[in-house]
Amino acid sequence: MRLSVNVDHVATIRQARMACEPDPVWAAVEAELVGACGITIHLRGDRRHIQDRDLRLLKETVAGVLNLEMSTSDEMLDIARDVRPHMCTLVPEGEGELTTQGGLDIISEEENVRKAVSVLKESGITVSIFIDPDVVQVGRAKAVGADIVELHTGIYAEAVDPGEIERELQKVRVAAIAAREMGLRAHGGHGLTYLNVGPIGAIEEIDELSIGHSIVSRAVLVGMGGAVAEMMSLMEVA
Repeated sequence: MRLSVNVDHVATIRQARMACEPDPVWAAVEAELVGACGITIHLRGDRRHIQDRDLRLLKETVAGVLNLEMSTSDEMLDIARDVRPHMCTLVPEGEGELTTQGGLDIISEEENVRKAVSVLKESGITVSIFIDPDVVQVGRAKAVGADIVELHTGIYAEAVDPGEIERELQKVRVAAIAAREMGLRAHGGHGLTYLNVGPIGAIEEIDELSIGHSIVSRAVLVGMGGAVAEMMSLMEVA
């Protein structure tokens, strides 16, 4: 199972002082040097962390796969067509939210999602859609032409009761199996930490995890290289 490191919150620290450091581009280099398969960033409409400059520099420097998380807005589609990251993951984006609250509801947003998928694929970009672990949503992702589904692991990650943890884990597992059967690749992400990544990492149908906040938090104490290496070790054990 591969690890894509989300460096958004390196930029969050930088933007807190509107300074030039820490630089998410340098953090990406450190992550890839110890084995990350690629880098994930979310260029939000409000530019609260990642900036356009970061995206453009990362496109020139990332050795693996640069995954741009983005809304389906015309602004973001224009940027993606211009920069052409290796992959784009369509995500919901709510005004004032601290972080993404859940998966993109393809059923209610199908027209916008279908358009975005078409535009991106015409530009030669691999398309992923961030969805809740629901077989119906997996099926709609297939119908609109996505290549990958990234399964929202946030509810699993936040669960405390053992029974709830197992139920949410099973939802992710079933959705991943459904994706594989439909010919889609399955990724996972959101809320994963060093303490809860193991059971998700053990799901054979999931090819890749995208993890950011927990790794960046650990990196503050041990450095980016050490933090990424520790997470990859846990995934390998799983």
